[in-house]
Amino acid sequence: MNAEIIAVGSELLLGQIVDTNSTVIARHFAAIGLDLFYKTTVGDNLQRLSGVLRQALARSEVVVTTGGIGPTADDVTREAVAEATGRELVFSEELWRQIEAFFAARGMTASASNRRQAYLPRGALAVENPLGTAPAFIVEHGDRTIVTLPGVPREMEHLLVTRVIPHLRRRLGLRGEIRLRVLKTVGLGESRIGERLADFMEKGANPTVGTLAHPGQVDIRIAAKAEDGRACEALIAPVEAEIRRRLGDHVFGVDEATLEGVVSERLRAAAARVAVVEVGTAGVVAARLAPAAAESLAASLVLPDVDAARRVGLGLPDGDDPERRAGRLAQEAAQWAGVAVGAAALIEAPGDGSATVAAAVSLNGESRTKTWRLGGDPASTRLRAAVLLLDHLRRALPG
Repeated sequence: MNAEIIAVGSELLLGQIVDTNSTVIARHFAAIGLDLFYKTTVGDNLQRLSGVLRQALARSEVVVTTGGIGPTADDVTREAVAEATGRELVFSEELWRQIEAFFAARGMTASASNRRQAYLPRGALAVENPLGTAPAFIVEHGDRTIVTLPGVPREMEHLLVTRVIPHLRRRLGLRGEIRLRVLKTVGLGESRIGERLADFMEKGANPTVGTLAHPGQVDIRIAAKAEDGRACEALIAPVEAEIRRRLGDHVFGVDEATLEGVVSERLRAAAARVAVVEVGTAGVVAARLAPAAAESLAASLVLPDVDAARRVGLGLPDGDDPERRAGRLAQEAAQWAGVAVGAAALIEAPGDGSATVAAAVSLNGESRTKTWRLGGDPASTRLRAAVLLLDHLRRALPG
């Protein structure tokens, strides 16, 4: 069985909001073994939306729409579903009573425009929405199923989990399941990882293996499809073990793990706190580390350049060696905060479009430093510098 999602709303196309609904739906569909093949975003236009729906019905057994079922004139999803399936819209007195009751419970009165939300395509299964005024509905159209959900994320996921998923399981007789394992890596580029894992990335394999690159980090997704979760895990385990063997300590975590979270755990395990000095990073290291390691971050100092570091009294060695400068900054940070662990990130841009990033960790007075030459815009350089320092700190700490 294959499915697709249609996210409705001109605000999505204008970039005013981010479509998180499709991500949530995709995750829930994967959990029940329903393959998601397509995802379309379309604005609040009846003709275009009905055309997209016809295209979806021609190629997918399950079509899910989100958004466009509110009370205003630009909410046209219910009309588009009716048009695409050749049905008329009919008024439901029961739905209207539910909508009125929703407003009355909050000391309000439903407006005339809210009556639009009580209209459904003829033959549709109404799905009451206890969290809002927009009832969802399901249309069985031959061997196709159209699910129309509200665009408000909280309402959408509640109805998806409590009403839609059980309906789809019964309707489609879904038995399979898809499980994901995501290995988080740092220190190797996507192309290098692709070379090492090429044999796992063959088409048609189960589990499938793919990569997703972020600034300074690459995620490796292992997806298995089987009858149940236990069978999925049995497929994933040997693949995960072999990938870990090939990549070694470049793998720093799994699934929801973050680099700063791993650093925080190691600091707590060592009963240590860290002081951080950043030069030229605009504070991205502290911004990532502070929420994860609030109790482990002893101090943070953010400076625009090396001259500013000298002006605040941080002793820096003469010369132009960024590694020596970063090493001294890490030692100074630890001494200044009175802790055993100091860390420093230093970005120096010579003006040729590149930048030198130096990272250092001082552990009980002994510094470990490393430098990289990076290209790209300043914002991406700062993000990558944060990853490089956090990984340098992860490797320096016990564990």
